[in-house]
Amino acid sequence: MPPRSLCNLSQPAGQNQSGFFPGLLDGDFLPASPGTTAELVIRCVIPSLYLLIITVGLLGNIVLVKIFITNSAMRSAPNIFISNLVAGDVLLLLTCVPVDASRYFFDEWMFGKVGCKLIPVIQLTSVGVSVFTLTALSADRYKAIVNPMDIQTSGVVLWTCVKAVGIWVVSVLLAVPEAVFSEVVRIDSLDNGSFAACIPYPQTDELHPKIHSVLIFLVYFLIPLAIISVYYYHIAKTLIKSAHNLPGEYNEHTKKQMETRKRLAKIVLVFVGCFAFCWFPNHILYMYRSFNYNKIDPSLGHMIVTLVARILSFCNSCVNPFALYLLSESFRRHFNSQLCCGRKSYPERSTSYLVSSSAVRMTSLKSNAKNPVTNSVLINGHSIKQKMAL
Repeated sequence: MPPRSLCNLSQPAGQNQSGFFPGLLDGDFLPASPGTTAELVIRCVIPSLYLLIITVGLLGNIVLVKIFITNSAMRSAPNIFISNLVAGDVLLLLTCVPVDASRYFFDEWMFGKVGCKLIPVIQLTSVGVSVFTLTALSADRYKAIVNPMDIQTSGVVLWTCVKAVGIWVVSVLLAVPEAVFSEVVRIDSLDNGSFAACIPYPQTDELHPKIHSVLIFLVYFLIPLAIISVYYYHIAKTLIKSAHNLPGEYNEHTKKQMETRKRLAKIVLVFVGCFAFCWFPNHILYMYRSFNYNKIDPSLGHMIVTLVARILSFCNSCVNPFALYLLSESFRRHFNSQLCCGRKSYPERSTSYLVSSSAVRMTSLKSNAKNPVTNSVLINGHSIKQKMAL
């Protein structure tokens, strides 16, 4: 039996499945009559698009992790955070996308009571890991550029692993209320029938969906981006100041250090920009529905806006490997070598760091530019003494 149309469903705002937070069956509809060509196109083309997102995202992220694992020079603190970001993206691709795609085949929740408790936790955890890891990456770049003397060369990888695990623990704990309050309920439709839906909040009054959407927006979008903005304000301020303070005759090695740090900060900033661009429409749509919907919008325009918002949020889990490929010469060489399979990878340059452990440590950019100092730098794991005018 083909799935029935949801065009004629009507429900109060408290029962509206807004957005895919936590990624469950929405009160959306197919703006086409059952059995028509338009319905067939919607039910086939859109899931195919979701399948493409899953395939591209998994391939890109798996190759990225393989590069980090198989190349010892790439095992550094920033790359551990990026691997954590990849893990969150893969989890989102394996949970959010298939569940959301199921809406185009089934008109009601198909994953039972256990799935209603478990899937929202997994999905919200993956989103939390992504945004909190980006915040940690920004803090890492802040420390490396603004306060490089605070960086400890010994045990930094182990400490970064502890932070990465902590991000997962915090993300899971914040998602636990989804398991507590999510429940499968029967919602009446206007055709004297009903359908099952998984609701992420209590159904006692209309205030709960509003609270849920605002908290999701604050915790998983606005507050992390505000913190990241503060970090990058200080990073930009320090880089601009250092450009004026460093004398024109400072050596080529120091120039490469500066470019390396700027390049990595730029990569992290691109990650953050992609996250904000991809997730903002979905957050706004979710809050709009929670505050304004009294019934399902049966227009084609609403379906298009909803679909675009969801596709954008899912695409964020695919774009990071592409961003690294475009911005990092080191990652690009390793990625090309993976595509060639049997060919030997290019030798790693100490100055082209997608965030390679060969990156050079240098003294604070805030040091007196006129006083020559003897600095111990780390190149490819070896400590070298050299004089540097900072």
